[in-house]
Amino acid sequence: MKPLSRNIQRELDAKAVADGEEDGKQHTERGVRRPSRLFYVGLLYTVLWALVFFHHFSTSVQSGNNAAAASPTVLQLKPSAFFSASRIFRRDPCAGRYVYMYDLPPRFNADLVRDCRRISGSPDVCKDVANDGFGPPIMGGGEGGSLPERGAYDTDQYMLGIIFHARMRHHECLASEPAAAAAVYVPFYTGLDAAMHLDNADLAVRDALSRDLVDWLAQRPEWHTMGGRDHFLVSGRGTWDFLRRPDADGWGNALMTYPAIRNATFLTTEASPWHGHDFAVPFPSHFHPSSDADVAGWQVRMRRAQRGLLWCFAGGPRGGDTGTVRAQIIEQCGRSSRCSLLGKSAVTKPGHYAPGHAMRLLESAQFCMQPRGDGYTRKSTFDSMLAGCIPVFFHPVSAYLQYTWHLPRDYRSYSVFIPAGDVGRNGSIEEVLSKIPSEKVAQMREQVIRLIPTVMYRDPAAKGVTFKDAVDVALERVIHRVAQRRRSAAEGREHVDSVDGGDSWKYDLLEDGQEKIGPHEFDQYL
Repeated sequence: MKPLSRNIQRELDAKAVADGEEDGKQHTERGVRRPSRLFYVGLLYTVLWALVFFHHFSTSVQSGNNAAAASPTVLQLKPSAFFSASRIFRRDPCAGRYVYMYDLPPRFNADLVRDCRRISGSPDVCKDVANDGFGPPIMGGGEGGSLPERGAYDTDQYMLGIIFHARMRHHECLASEPAAAAAVYVPFYTGLDAAMHLDNADLAVRDALSRDLVDWLAQRPEWHTMGGRDHFLVSGRGTWDFLRRPDADGWGNALMTYPAIRNATFLTTEASPWHGHDFAVPFPSHFHPSSDADVAGWQVRMRRAQRGLLWCFAGGPRGGDTGTVRAQIIEQCGRSSRCSLLGKSAVTKPGHYAPGHAMRLLESAQFCMQPRGDGYTRKSTFDSMLAGCIPVFFHPVSAYLQYTWHLPRDYRSYSVFIPAGDVGRNGSIEEVLSKIPSEKVAQMREQVIRLIPTVMYRDPAAKGVTFKDAVDVALERVIHRVAQRRRSAAEGREHVDSVDGGDSWKYDLLEDGQEKIGPHEFDQYL
């Protein structure tokens, strides 16, 4: 058997040598095989994903500033670290929403806050400017627990300029360059400036800072880009405080009358129905939430509120005139067992009520009366809506021709309108309200509660909120207005969405695409 085994082994060895010589021949003839292009594409793809992985892996290290020295860094790899490269290709969420904010010289804002004691008519206004304009916090929900335990403040009605600026400093879509912005914000505290000089007989002094701002803006290249048509300002007071002609005596200053600045958009707490470049935004109320849960919880609470009163009025008499709607409201409410007024104990200073007392009253009634205040509008309108109370108006300028960005055009869906003339002829308010079917009342109250987020001003530092508050709504509308003006300019024409004069208010009620105005049910009141 051994010779046979040796023969087999020699044959196998010979075949191996032959195979080796053939392989050598093939290598000599064809050369070494090179990797294909597909190999390099795959390698590049792998490297790209490795870089994306490394970036998210490295930024997922969670370590606190204080705990870093006491404990080792803990590596927490989130699932999104593996599959978040889509963020690179996702559309910019701020596209079309960027706002450029001027860094104004401090004389136009910060210095006014520091000089708060100079503001006329309010000895404790320095308390009001605290906490970015929210004022002192209200602890424990206020009187009778009528406010939330967190996010409640004693907010003054004139602090909107400061509140809006604080919100814009935290705005998620601030542009570093004006060319990238959809609108330009001018953080001038017009309301504080006006309040410091309302009783000053020297008109030059009264107008000095407003005139200074106009001159400062006129020198800016950002202003010249569109002649100010993409700029907007926010005031904590009504339009009437800024409409005095520069060459005439009268109330307020002349800021909104200067030709150089009339192209800008002004946001005020009360707009004029007869001027075209001012738009009303809600007065700040007392609840400034920091989360979606805060808002949802408050809405649930207002839906469950026990409302034992048919109607109420959170206000006092003015001037002793028995012929006014306000006087009629007080008289009729005083005679009714289904209505209640704020007691004198709720008054903390002239024209100001303790928020807890006022909110407790508003939360206990189905309907809340909203006669004219110092102007056509009242801060109490938004306190009432926060309380889930259906507002009752006596003049269309008190809300319907004012807050067209924030309130539904169908005013009957959330409020009751009783013409002032009907009340003046001794018409019964309670009789009108009693005739409204309970189903309709429930629908109106639900609409009011749904509107709560859009008429409040949230905590400017809040993160992760999804609801739109009054600032969000206002910014959307300002940007929309600027976009329309920009498109018209590109077509070589001027965009006309408002005019001065008797029909100015009608333009604010036009829907997108509408251009013509005509007769309106409110003509008889204006």
